[in-house]
Parts: sequence; structure tokens; C-alpha cells
Amino acid sequence: QIPKDPTQRWLRELAAMSQQLQQVHPNVLAKILKQRTLYQNEEIVVIDKPYGLPVHGGPGIKNCIADVLPILAKMLENMRAEPLHLCHRLDKETTGVMVLARSKEAAEKIRLLFKTRQVEKIYWAIVLGDPDPVEGVVEIPIVEKEVKSHQSHYKMTLAPRFRVCPEDGRVVKARGDRHAERAVTRYRRLAAASACSLLQLQPITGVKHQIRVHLAYGLGCPILGDHKYSHWSKLAPQKLPELTLRRLKLEQSKARHLPLHLHAQRLSLPLGQPLDFVCKLPLFFQKTLRKLELDIPKD
Repeated sequence: QIPKDPTQRWLRELAAMSQQLQQVHPNVLAKILKQRTLYQNEEIVVIDKPYGLPVHGGPGIKNCIADVLPILAKMLENMRAEPLHLCHRLDKETTGVMVLARSKEAAEKIRLLFKTRQVEKIYWAIVLGDPDPVEGVVEIPIVEKEVKSHQSHYKMTLAPRFRVCPEDGRVVKARGDRHAERAVTRYRRLAAASACSLLQLQPITGVKHQIRVHLAYGLGCPILGDHKYSHWSKLAPQKLPELTLRRLKLEQSKARHLPLHLHAQRLSLPLGQPLDFVCKLPLFFQKTLRKLELDIPKD
């Protein structure tokens, strides 16, 4: 039964997104990833990672990319192909460019390129609000902490090295957290409308959930659909501005169905000659841009 109302139809599509790939047979999943192959040579395979598909397995996860790499390798090459290897990770909800290696040696070489920050990564995100300034660099260390609330859980958070003195407003050095990792994210606003902005992001470092934490807690602009980092102490759906809800034709009670709007748009890999991969925005992201009247810059 497909709803006639386009908003209801869109809602149903959004609600189904995360479940879809968890219900298919591993062979079907490998076939989907094969269809989403952007590039391959003797060393690497580059795919367009779909929404809601975890890279690694875990509790309650039936399907993940790691598990289908041997099947995908056979589909791409021949029946005796060596399984593909993971070189980096993207969050379950993040879409876009992902590099896989055809051998252990190639995987180690590419992991080292990521580790030594020789890989240039560009992401696009729709965020709530408008960053101030509209372009800049967020350089605040990040650490994992336990959130003690009625539902205790862990999340990444900022561990700033400086704080403002409440007495006189002076900036003083804070006591550093020895577990905190250095995190640097460059950002630039591409468009703004409907109480939201479209940002281009370049993470210089690669800390877990770095972009999400820097945007939500560093700039006060959480990513649209980021229900985890829109609040600190509770696990609850993101609260959306009235104008955003109106443009999306959504009620606040249905906001929980909104997916994370974070896309790995471009990746440059210096393997011999520089290889540049670009991944177009997923359909749901394009629809949201249209609904919010956020115009993609033409350059």
C-alpha cells in the first residue's frame, strides 16, 4: 500500500532506509555494492557507500560491508579472487566515496596514506542554523565520555584546551584530558535557507564522529538528522526549527525518521598519480535540498 500523499510517501521511504539493507541476503548486498562501484584497478575498488549500511558488524547487525567483501571480490573479478580489504571507515549513516583494497599490501599502503593525512576528503552536510563565521577551521580535541542520564550511553565530545574565566572573561588554559585526540575540521558555507545551511567540510584529522561533534558542539550547528549529537544528555529525536519543519512538510513527532545528511562527496588518493573520486549526492539528500530551497553552487 503506497500512500498517495507525497509527504507520507517520503516519510515511509525515510523510515525504511535503515532497515532495507539489513534484510537482504549477503549475495544481494554484494550485488548492490557491485552496481555502486565507481572505479577499480589492480590495487583498489572504489564504491559509493549506501545509507544505513555499517562498515563493521556488531550487536543487532545482520549485514555489514566487511562481511560481504569476499563475495564482492568474486563478483568483480573471478571465482578465485582474494577478498577485498577495508582501508578506512564511514559511519553507518554516512553515504559516499569509500576505498577498498585488493590485497593486504595495498590496504596497508592506503591506511598509511590516511594516517599520515595525505588523503584529501571532502564532505557535504546539511546543518541546522548558520555557522558563525561562515568559513573557518574548528580545532578542538575530542574524547569519548559516558553520558550519565536515565539511559546511560557513550558519545564523543569536545575536550577544549582553553576555557573562559567566568569572573573576568579571560581565556585560560584548561586541564587537558590525556585521552583526548587532536581534531581539526575545515568548513565553508555553500548555501543558507529555511533555517539550515549546506556546508562543505574537510576533516584534516580522522577522529571518530569528528565532523558531527565539531559541527554540533563546536559550531552549534548539528547535522540535519543527527539525533545522537543534537542533545548532550538525552537520546531523543532532533528538535527542528519551525521553518525547517514547514518546508519539509514534517511534524516534529516525525523528525525521528530524518536520516543523517552527511555525504563523503570527494576523495583524492595519491597512488602514483593522484586519483580523484567524486560521488553524487544520494536521492534523499537531493530531495531535502530542494524542499529546503538550498541551492547547490554551480562551480
